[in-house]
Amino acid sequence: MEDLDSVISSKLLSGQRLSPMDKVLLARHIERPKITDYIDALFTDFFLQKGDVLGKEDGSIYGGIALFHGIPVTVIGHRKGNNLEENLKCNFGMPGPEGYRKALRMMKQAEKFGRPIITFIDTPGAYPGIEAEQFGQSQAIAKNLAKMSALTVPVIAIVTGEGSSGGALAIGVANRVFMLENAVYSILSPEGFASILWGDSAKKEQASEVMRLTADDLYGYGVIDGIIEEPAGGAHRNPQTVFTEIDSLLYKEIKHLKNKSGNELAKSRYEKFRKMDEQFLRGADQ
Repeated sequence: MEDLDSVISSKLLSGQRLSPMDKVLLARHIERPKITDYIDALFTDFFLQKGDVLGKEDGSIYGGIALFHGIPVTVIGHRKGNNLEENLKCNFGMPGPEGYRKALRMMKQAEKFGRPIITFIDTPGAYPGIEAEQFGQSQAIAKNLAKMSALTVPVIAIVTGEGSSGGALAIGVANRVFMLENAVYSILSPEGFASILWGDSAKKEQASEVMRLTADDLYGYGVIDGIIEEPAGGAHRNPQTVFTEIDSLLYKEIKHLKNKSGNELAKSRYEKFRKMDEQFLRGADQ
């Protein structure tokens, strides 16, 4: 990633804007903070939970119970590694149905005990392999979407890196959705989009321009509720500043959402996503 860092630094020094594809590459940067970094920096007394009580353990979904400024919370996120060996163990952050069932189990438990849920989204998408489909990938994602829509506890989601397709949305149906400045959030990767639309994945830069996948784009369309600033050159340059920003944001949002009743939380979350098509179409016409 040294070449990427050099290109980004050169653009920033010359006053050029970062292209959507630059942001895609930054979102994928191997040194970008991961779910484990956020948990270590923001929470205390973290207790890891594993398994879906049905199939195998899926390392690409990571979560458990923790304290946030003394408030019991449930934390769930996609997990990527810091090197090839770790990425292989985490399936490069692409969950199978077992991972989404594990996330659902933790969310149901959080609702039972009245704990706010905080999710960290960073995935190129759900695992598309035959085995995943055989064991109910689409059904597992659909159940998460349905349950998250009706949860009676606060849900806050933060897109920290890549947020692609239903694999991201399966832990992203939240009362409040935020993105890091250089994160991306879309229906699929630019490479996949280019392959489908033009039959050529090499047109990924062109695809990233038309997909409107940056934080600025999505905030303008009303898809997300806010943008978390990053250090110049990306979150990996100074992770602590990002942790500090997120800490303040989460504290404010949890305090606000905990004042709402369970029915209010579920209703507002449902309406938020029902209105999203209308907001997006209005923004696209402008």
